[in-house]
Amino acid sequence: MKKVYNTEYKIHNNIAGTLRVLGIDPGTATTGWAVVEEKEGRVFPLAYGCVSTSAKKSTSQRLKETADDIEKIICKYKPQEAAVEDIFFFKNIKTAVKVSQSRGAMLLTLERLKVSLFEYTPLQVKQALTGYGRAEKKQIQLMVKNILKLKDIPRPDDTADAIAIAICHINSRKINNLKKE
Repeated sequence: MKKVYNTEYKIHNNIAGTLRVLGIDPGTATTGWAVVEEKEGRVFPLAYGCVSTSAKKSTSQRLKETADDIEKIICKYKPQEAAVEDIFFFKNIKTAVKVSQSRGAMLLTLERLKVSLFEYTPLQVKQALTGYGRAEKKQIQLMVKNILKLKDIPRPDDTADAIAIAICHINSRKINNLKKE
């Protein structure tokens, strides 16, 4: 696991009225992850970073390394729910297959650890954060920075994307709860 950023926010053990979400942006070379907590209508970052794997390793070794690191993150931060980016559209079939393999490893890890899973397309994430489904990556990154009141945009892009996916889930969850009322 590389580039782990912990924030100054105190980590509580899932106090009533809080929701802890793990956001995952799957990839073979780099998988972004973020643990955010929603409490009293505000969203706080607990930790975020990425898992980077070496191109010198086999695909199966890279997938195992990523899954093992995500498992450690789940065991440490104990999220109640997870949001994972869904495959939407790829021009490059080879890239789509690699990302699909990584997604599969993440979904299996979440299922094994009994973390409730939700999936969002990039279009849904952009819509949830900016109100526009075709927003540029830079706009998403700025929204992540502003929503979480961070000093800088999280790097690499995969990390910012994982945070955006977690925020998307929290926002979508609120809307879905309102619809049920």
